Amino acid sequence: MYEALLLQSETVAAWTALLPAILLALTGLVLLGIDTLWPEEPSNAMLAGVAAAGSLLSFAVTGWFLVAGTGQARTGGAIPLYGDALVVDGMSLFFTLIFTVVTAMVAVAAYDYLEEQSHRAEFYSLTLFAATGMAVMATANSLATVFISLELASLPSYALVAFLKTDRGSVEAGLKYFLIGAVSSAVLAFGISLVYAVTGSLVLGDVAGAIGNPEMAGVLGLGVLMILGGFAFKTASVPFHFWAPEAYEGAPAPISAFLSSASKAAGFAVAFRVFVEAFPLGAVPAGVDWVLAFQVLAVVTMTLGNFAAATQEKVKRMLAYSSIGHAGYALIGLAALTAGGPNGDVLGASMAHLLVYGFMNTGAFLFIALVEHWGVGRTFEDYNGLASTAPIAAVAMTVFMFSLAGLPPFGGFLSKYVLFYSAIEAGFWWLAAVGAVNSALSLFYYSRVVKAMWIETPAADFEIESRPVGLYAAVLFAGVGTLLLLPGFGPVIETAQTVAATLF
Repeated sequence: MYEALLLQSETVAAWTALLPAILLALTGLVLLGIDTLWPEEPSNAMLAGVAAAGSLLSFAVTGWFLVAGTGQARTGGAIPLYGDALVVDGMSLFFTLIFTVVTAMVAVAAYDYLEEQSHRAEFYSLTLFAATGMAVMATANSLATVFISLELASLPSYALVAFLKTDRGSVEAGLKYFLIGAVSSAVLAFGISLVYAVTGSLVLGDVAGAIGNPEMAGVLGLGVLMILGGFAFKTASVPFHFWAPEAYEGAPAPISAFLSSASKAAGFAVAFRVFVEAFPLGAVPAGVDWVLAFQVLAVVTMTLGNFAAATQEKVKRMLAYSSIGHAGYALIGLAALTAGGPNGDVLGASMAHLLVYGFMNTGAFLFIALVEHWGVGRTFEDYNGLASTAPIAAVAMTVFMFSLAGLPPFGGFLSKYVLFYSAIEAGFWWLAAVGAVNSALSLFYYSRVVKAMWIETPAADFEIESRPVGLYAAVLFAGVGTLLLLPGFGPVIETAQTVAATLF
């Protein structure tokens, strides 16, 4: 009896580690309950408040777990659940911080964006359910749970992209996103089946222990390549990036922020765990060189993304291609891995960059939502003279643009610097060189936004009739977060590299 009670108490203690994901899911269900059971139609303020409160509570719990060392080496190591199908460790908590804070900013910003829209409760609940899937993706320790959690994050995202039912661009973007996403899911599922055929297991640790059969190296290599393709779609990496510009441009701007920041980070969370733990460098057969594949992906993705962004005339579409370029930077975390090298440092640097990116990129897309709310326009010329009318918002957008370009003294400067320096330390100076050249190129198109807002003369007079509280609050919060991550980057990178090192 005592042993049974002890086992039950340990199970309860382990389950508490999933509290951040559970809180996100419960908040989504509460929103649906309010919409269904409330005597009158619930107010937008109530729905936005519940969504933001649930996201912030999950963020606070995640931060507390991370600081307390939950799932980390100093407190007993990772916490396995469901027969190792899920695992809570420092890396999963670090990524959950990104998902929850981005979800909170999007929920606050959507308060004004949805003021004239119907089906508001559905918007908030779908966002929370997608964030739940992302949180589970970060804890997935089996290829089966990887696939299920990815679909849990993707299906609400398809609906959110097509949320503006009367907008042809939104519906078209949602349809394209869904069709390409269905194909990528099929490719990922087939790759998982090939790996299972070779190893007889879906749990990542068991897969790593059974991949040494040279007779099946070809099948394994094809399976690994198809899994890589599935993750490349989720992270909008070249050549699986075609959906991103269309989806980001057609979707409601807060959802563009959500997908380009949180969803991208979720894809990298899964890719980091799967390739490091299931296909370790010292165990994969000769010829299954996934690091080389990621090196090619990183170079092509950052280069094509930045060059394409430089040719755009619409700010939102420019940011869409810019997010593809940043996926290339984050890929350095896998492209610079070596057997016995400083892998924890380079992988942790990529994780830290994704955290900073979550603030600055989300803020940039929410600024676009603010401009759309004013009806200003979408091209660079439409932004001419905007700083004279909305100086505070323009200052925040300037911070986002220069931080995304990697200029000091903003958070993006340190995150890129540490990422490129870690690649050099690992012996991949050429990856850092390509990243630095692309960062220099990105300054051209980011500065176009700043130049238009602060230097150019407006083409026509326009007045801002309202100052939307939610959008302003979200944009300023993202701006302050981007600035604070410069002096606070030391603890961030130290935590990221510490939790990343436990994967090796």
